[in-house]
Amino acid sequence: MNELTLFFLFFLVLGTGLQIWLSVRQKASITKHQHVVPSAFAESISLDEHQKSAAYTLTKTSFGQKMLIFEAVLLLLWTLGGLLNILDQAWRTLEWSELWTGVAVLLSFGLLSALIDLPSSIYSTFRIEAQFGFNRTTPGLFITDMFKSLLLSLIIGIPFIALVLWLMAFAGELWWLYVWAVWMGFSLLMMWAFPVFIAPLFNKFKPIDEGDLKQAIEDLLHRNGFASKGIFVMDGSKRSGHGNAYFTGLGSNKRIVFFDTLLDKLNTDEVIAVLAHEIGHFKHKHIQKRIVLLATMTLGGLALLGWLMQQDWFYNGLGVNSPSTYIALLLFVLVLPVFTFFVQPITAWFSRKHEFEADDFAAVQASPLTLIQALVKLYKENASSLTQDPLYSAFYESHPPAPVRVAHLSSKLSTS
Repeated sequence: MNELTLFFLFFLVLGTGLQIWLSVRQKASITKHQHVVPSAFAESISLDEHQKSAAYTLTKTSFGQKMLIFEAVLLLLWTLGGLLNILDQAWRTLEWSELWTGVAVLLSFGLLSALIDLPSSIYSTFRIEAQFGFNRTTPGLFITDMFKSLLLSLIIGIPFIALVLWLMAFAGELWWLYVWAVWMGFSLLMMWAFPVFIAPLFNKFKPIDEGDLKQAIEDLLHRNGFASKGIFVMDGSKRSGHGNAYFTGLGSNKRIVFFDTLLDKLNTDEVIAVLAHEIGHFKHKHIQKRIVLLATMTLGGLALLGWLMQQDWFYNGLGVNSPSTYIALLLFVLVLPVFTFFVQPITAWFSRKHEFEADDFAAVQASPLTLIQALVKLYKENASSLTQDPLYSAFYESHPPAPVRVAHLSSKLSTS
């Protein structure tokens, strides 16, 4: 057992233990406050609705605890347990070139992982979401989505994986720089292509109807210099009762998308307030900042991989006998989250900072009160927890906790 093995085991046990402890704190916080609606929401959310939210969060958190243990054991089996080594050796018996052996190993690993994750996805969709009235996905739609995703992954994934492995094998010592350029280019291409070519494979998008809402949206966009390829309503209700809105696309290919479930719950002013929040991300260049951060982290990670793949102890310490470029890549992707979990509070803090900035922008473009009303409706309809544990939230939540966010907006009421 080399030092990497001990290092890996230490951080895996520490990280899994920390995540379980955080979930215990979360459940304790939800349980403690489930019998009283927080004062900031008492006029808008009933006790029954608050308790439904608590039960929903407790159920998901309990299921998440079980999945944490399962995923930690599965990771051990793939690495130190030798499953990844067995998979690699099985494909090597065909005596293909290293490039196509690598493509086969990565694809088969992805397919096996998806198959292993399938029961939890089924349970989450047809048990937990259905139990609380959110699931509208039929078994037929679930299966259709699964096969569409699989086919899409193969069509896009095979040439991309082959190109990355070819660069790793034949582009010289600076392969990681070329892979980084390809990786980022591919990511930007997918962001651009998603709304036009991929999303319509799974959902229907129709232009928003003419009327006061469309006019109000266009006025807001024009006022803020936001150009888009259209305003669309998505049939989110065919899969879930949750509501949402988002921007999608890149450059001139940007679209604004509203779930039909969201438009059913919010009035015109509230929709404008939610949209103003999203435009706030655009005005503050949050998307560009996140792309730059992703690019920097990806570049650093690939440079690190470039060094690790030359070290025999990297493979031996993680249960693999035969070094190769593709195994190095797969091992790196598998074990990296074990070590990066501990920096999640930093990335979550930056994300919440962006959310506050977008809220501040929306408070000027619409009004703080209107945005509060819209958020409270969304919290209620999505059964979002109103009593998150602060430490749990600091690790996991990209948005500020509901009471903190509402309090922040409420502080602006006197100045609006």
